[in-house]
Amino acid sequence: MKKSNFVALILGTIGCVFFALGMCMCLIQEWGVTRQGIVCGVAGLAILLAGLLIWRKMEGKAPIVISPRTLGLAALGVVGALLLGVGMCLSMVFGKMVAGIVVGLIGIVALLMLIPLAKGLKD
Repeated sequence: MKKSNFVALILGTIGCVFFALGMCMCLIQEWGVTRQGIVCGVAGLAILLAGLLIWRKMEGKAPIVISPRTLGLAALGVVGALLLGVGMCLSMVFGKMVAGIVVGLIGIVALLMLIPLAKGLKD
């Protein structure tokens, strides 16, 4: 394993754990730590962004070019992740199992659409 991939793995894991913990802290009202959850989630996002920038620098890749296509793909990723999270919350927190499964599946499909949209289909 290359050093850049190892660093990306570590930073990605730490960032995802912080982000997921922050989401749980915000969405589970019984915990009563919404403000701390927001801080934890934002810290996780910052670690993930820093990890991406560090990995690209270590790989010697050019900076990401922000184009309308890039913004559209990012928006689709955000919407897909939010739909998946809302579906999970509907199922686990609010007890609306069927609605949660439907919304979660729509989120999964949106996230799966990212692969062919970003890379394209080839033989």
